[in-house]
Amino acid sequence: MSYVNILFDVRDGVAFVTVNRPDKLNALNAETVRELARAFCAARDDAKVGVVILTGSGDKAFIAGADIGDLSRLDARGAKESALLGQELMGLIEHLGKPVIAAVNGFALGGGCEIALACTFRVASENAKFGQPEVNLGLIPGYGGTQRLPRLVGRGRGMELVLTGDSIDAQEALRIGLVNHVFAREKLLAEAEGIARKILSKAPLAVRAAMESVTRGLETTLEEGLLLEADLFGLCAATSDWKEGTTAFLEKRKPAFQGK
Repeated sequence: MSYVNILFDVRDGVAFVTVNRPDKLNALNAETVRELARAFCAARDDAKVGVVILTGSGDKAFIAGADIGDLSRLDARGAKESALLGQELMGLIEHLGKPVIAAVNGFALGGGCEIALACTFRVASENAKFGQPEVNLGLIPGYGGTQRLPRLVGRGRGMELVLTGDSIDAQEALRIGLVNHVFAREKLLAEAEGIARKILSKAPLAVRAAMESVTRGLETTLEEGLLLEADLFGLCAATSDWKEGTTAFLEKRKPAFQGK
């Protein structure tokens, strides 16, 4: 499968998806959004892939937002269609069934911030910047920013970022819980891969069930979320990996999970 605007590579169970438009600061256009959707579908459907790392080419930008030239030519109908196309990609990433780590290496603005928000979690380089500057263009975030950002950092902080269009640096993003870790720029991908490989060493069905429990549970009441958790706990108990994990613990050895 060939791509024009992204790079896609799988190495020992980790899929690396890289937006590759460094001359445009990796800005998103419709073609890039569609290519990203193809790449994430390929990662989802590849049984050898357990974790995905999403990043951008170069050291200036993760994804600096949407391509403003493309945006400027949209009418109301085209803008809605563009938002729905982007939201479809974000939903694919959020519900991929495999962890997606955003390795944010520079600007993550507008659509770039939104795609990071759709990932399972985020790590950032020291030079990373996050923001939803759409109000500066007479727009609002259209790829889920008005929904996911307040859910992640709280209504007040999320509302402030959306309404002011301000950007924040990596340390502030860490402080408010937008990112999990901040690393030196030259170590970012290696650190992200280290986290990915730690996840790969765990029981894959349990990882998937845990992700589903958290993601779906946050969209329900506490009582419904607890019932979902109990259901998924029971399903895990029916797997061979459960037997292997508990047996390995009792035998004081490393488990050999098979994803069954």
